Amino acid sequence: MGWDLVARRVTSGRVHEPVTVAEVMSLASPSPGDFTVETMVGAGGHATEFLRRTGPEGRLLGIDRDPAILEVARRALAPFGERAVLVEAESEALRGALVRSGFGAPSIVFMDLGVSSLQLDDARRGFSFSKVGPLDMRMGRQSVTASEWLSAVSAEEMERVFRAYGDEPFARRIASAVSERARRAPFRTTEELAGFVADLVPRRLRGRSPVHPATRVFQAIRIAVNDELGLLERTLPQAYDVLAPGGRLVVIAFHSGEDRIVKEFMRGLHKSGVGTRLNKKPLKASDEEVARNPRARSACVRGILKAPPPVRRKSWEVDDAEEDDA
Repeated sequence: MGWDLVARRVTSGRVHEPVTVAEVMSLASPSPGDFTVETMVGAGGHATEFLRRTGPEGRLLGIDRDPAILEVARRALAPFGERAVLVEAESEALRGALVRSGFGAPSIVFMDLGVSSLQLDDARRGFSFSKVGPLDMRMGRQSVTASEWLSAVSAEEMERVFRAYGDEPFARRIASAVSERARRAPFRTTEELAGFVADLVPRRLRGRSPVHPATRVFQAIRIAVNDELGLLERTLPQAYDVLAPGGRLVVIAFHSGEDRIVKEFMRGLHKSGVGTRLNKKPLKASDEEVARNPRARSACVRGILKAPPPVRRKSWEVDDAEEDDA
């Protein structure tokens, strides 16, 4: 695939709008000179704001596995010159990318999870049933497409995925029918799968909700094909470990499964005393932002502050303190 060509098609005629920028910045608290790592830099919307607030010397290392979206970010961040360094990699390669950059420990690590609106809007990527395209859904260069995944997994695994990643109430019925059909003739397009799934939903329920009957199934397949939750679980410990003492980890989650993983991870650090949660309940987009950008509705923003190392007093300091108390 010509990724530069895809990038031009992705950005044609539209401007990408990042979500919950104000909420992210309130938790990350970027200052001039700070070094930021963004593990899923996307189109560069949040990165632009980080670089603006940390100027004139603050730097940013942006990582993304999608070469097309990374090209969009490269163009967006070009005005910042060498202050922005972009790397094509999975987020779990964070530690290695950081070592190779030579930048040292970051003050901020930011993770914007889920699928980009630019990916959703590109019919050639096959993420959305609202546009007819190949049933692909890959965020990077991994080999298995959504079409191939449906033909390869068992009905039982498909049902588990639809329940766990999509909260699909008709998971068993849909998985059984989709699995049987995929073994006979693979699903090739988004339209084909969406129509098939919609026909499996009881007729009395169709049209009652503005949400398309295939929405949950498409979300679940996308998460499975890209191993999004597994990648998140493998990346979070690295993201926290590489932070400088007193640094901040901030995460935007869009799916309940993602948010649950982030919440439990930060709660564990907080309870163990090695970190302090910046917010107990997730920050949400304002009503004004949701009205302007409906994708922001499901965004949950959480942050944690990395505790500084314990102060080790020298023996003479201990002695002096004991004498003062006497």
